[in-house]
Amino acid sequence: FFQKILTAVKNWFTLFGWSTGQNPISIPYSLRSDVSKVWMNSSHKKVFKQNLGKGSKTVYDMLLHLSGQLLPGITSSHSLPLDPVERMSQLHWECSTFLAFLKSQGAYLPHVMPEFLLEPNDYKQWIKVQTVLKVNMKHSDIFSNKHLFILEDSVFETMSKRAWTDVLLQIYKVFVLPRIFSHNVTDLLNLESMQSIPRIKSDPLSSNIYSPYERTILTWLNKHYEKNRKTVWKDCQKGGVPPMRWIVNFDQDLLDGLVLAAQLASYCPYLIATHFVRMYTNPRTPAQLLHNCLILVNAMRAVRLAIDIKV
Repeated sequence: FFQKILTAVKNWFTLFGWSTGQNPISIPYSLRSDVSKVWMNSSHKKVFKQNLGKGSKTVYDMLLHLSGQLLPGITSSHSLPLDPVERMSQLHWECSTFLAFLKSQGAYLPHVMPEFLLEPNDYKQWIKVQTVLKVNMKHSDIFSNKHLFILEDSVFETMSKRAWTDVLLQIYKVFVLPRIFSHNVTDLLNLESMQSIPRIKSDPLSSNIYSPYERTILTWLNKHYEKNRKTVWKDCQKGGVPPMRWIVNFDQDLLDGLVLAAQLASYCPYLIATHFVRMYTNPRTPAQLLHNCLILVNAMRAVRLAIDIKV
């Protein structure tokens, strides 16, 4: 399940996360090392220069594209010290600033530590420095409430992958989902056919799982499914018209493909006769579920939807 989420996140940010078009990413590898580091000499010391926004595509470029903002203190002429400890400290500060900015925008990331976003070698360097500091200051209160997670290499990679995936999901939540809105949600819910379906509340505190924007999408799904189910499958020979249902989540309620087919039929009704009429309207076996999803994917490809979907 987690691997499917990771793949979906990677595909979306590859396709839509950048101002210059598609840019393949890998989680967490390219996100940790996407800032270009180039040796160069200055009159005072050697530094690593980070070329942000100048040919390289970094997580900060992604953030700028999706939010319209650069992180405070991070500019296109950014430099990293050559000294490994100073360099690690700078990177850790950047990750801390990155997380703090996301949290200030509404992201929920209490489980993601800045060190989980570092490269493995920088993480080891950070652990080494923190261990020394903790030993030297064991009688101080500075570290009394600070947890130090010392992870093996394989465990760190797993943690880093999960941390970066959750960061991208929260970026999507706070910068992309708020663009979802409806001018006539109230009018849509007043349809006669919708009267018997429980309303999905838009109150921000009515759910501890879905945001108001996600609940707007659920309302949209309910509206189009109930409006179109009798029209789309009135001539279906594989089960007849599907029953009324209340769509309250984005996983179980969408598994059979019928809800998404109803949405697509609202905008592309010509797909009904060529594709959707052949779907099972009461699928009971994995083979029938797969059959429906294959038809849905073929319908999306027929109308050139730029989404890389694999069944």
